Amino acid sequence: MLNTTNSPRRRRGMSRLVAIVLGVIAVALALPGMAQAAPVTIIPGLPPVQIPSIPGLPTPPAAPPSTTTTTPETPGVPAEPNVSTPTGWVALAQDSTHTIYWWKDGTFVKSMPISMGSEAHPTPNGVYHTKEKYRDMYMDSSTYGVPVDSPGGYRTYVEYATRMSWDGIFIHAAPWSLEQQGHSNVSHGCINVSTENGKWVYDTIGRGTPIVVRGTVGGQYTGD
Repeated sequence: MLNTTNSPRRRRGMSRLVAIVLGVIAVALALPGMAQAAPVTIIPGLPPVQIPSIPGLPTPPAAPPSTTTTTPETPGVPAEPNVSTPTGWVALAQDSTHTIYWWKDGTFVKSMPISMGSEAHPTPNGVYHTKEKYRDMYMDSSTYGVPVDSPGGYRTYVEYATRMSWDGIFIHAAPWSLEQQGHSNVSHGCINVSTENGKWVYDTIGRGTPIVVRGTVGGQYTGD
């Protein structure tokens, strides 16, 4: 049987392997400042060795950036209604929380406690669009056939009124219902907010902005 332990071929292989290792170590010592970003090279039979990047040599292409985007959700805020808007603003008046939520260009901006129509005069569900605005006005039940002096009649002075429908539904300041706003519905169909919030809507929200009313005991709003 031939003894190949010290054959010339094996000695040449070992010499080549030693030369490679020495070369790797020499490069790593010559460029210590670049070693921290060096990739790891594996040589069979030896521990992993980091090879520093050498100027002028091609580097591996970087991984392509991720194309997956996510929009963070705000805790306690429902999803923005999927409706078109000419102003960038979208609102959701949600009966279950007695709150109206506002988004601008897909970003949640603020919420407000509200009081909508009572069970006797519920606010219909549906998509409304803001129309004309009044710095102040009188709301009069006789405009829709209920005499002011009747049991269900009223004539009330309001400020910062933004019309939502041509049949008399507004979002407006209602300081007399502050205790109910955020808790219960007591209006004749309008969306009651504080004077501060009514002014914000009056000053900020442009004509044509969709306001979605959801979850009331009223029927379905079909007008505009």
